[in-house]
Amino acid sequence: MAALAVLRAASALASGGIVAHALEGVWGLACDPFDDAAVRRLLRLKRRGAGKGLIVIGATPAAFAAELDALPPTVRAAVLASWPGAETWIVPTNRFSSLVTGEGKPAAVAVRVPGHEQARRLAAAFGGPIVSTSANLSGQPPARTELTARRALGRQVDFVLPGATAGRGGPSRIRLAANGAVLR
Repeated sequence: MAALAVLRAASALASGGIVAHALEGVWGLACDPFDDAAVRRLLRLKRRGAGKGLIVIGATPAAFAAELDALPPTVRAAVLASWPGAETWIVPTNRFSSLVTGEGKPAAVAVRVPGHEQARRLAAAFGGPIVSTSANLSGQPPARTELTARRALGRQVDFVLPGATAGRGGPSRIRLAANGAVLR
């Protein structure tokens, strides 16, 4: 049943849909980062402007090979040592649209290989990286349970992937790859 649900969620993503899913400490909203219509819909659903940028998750570090290969070896090693896990890194990119990267110049994207197995399976079933931003309206606390996510956004998403968080106390930590500075 769980594998079938992951496949249904991946199919929804491939069709331009939005999926609610569990992560390490909060529930997230996922979509295809290369489908601008899906990203715009997700931003409208969250009532969030495109200027901030979004987190993108992958099943393995290979999902971000283009970004990782451009990093100095010591920085790349630090990023890889933190994955899978609740460590998000902001890295330079040239393949994601400004809807995903935000308004910063040069373009950078927040990337992570999550420590949540089901989230990695979702990205793997989709076949590439996926946007995964907290399941909440902008400025509101993120959903921490499936029930809370369903109540808050369930009717507005295309699929809710049954599951639970990994028990972390909150969202992932966000760091700048350039200098290791912690932003959240």
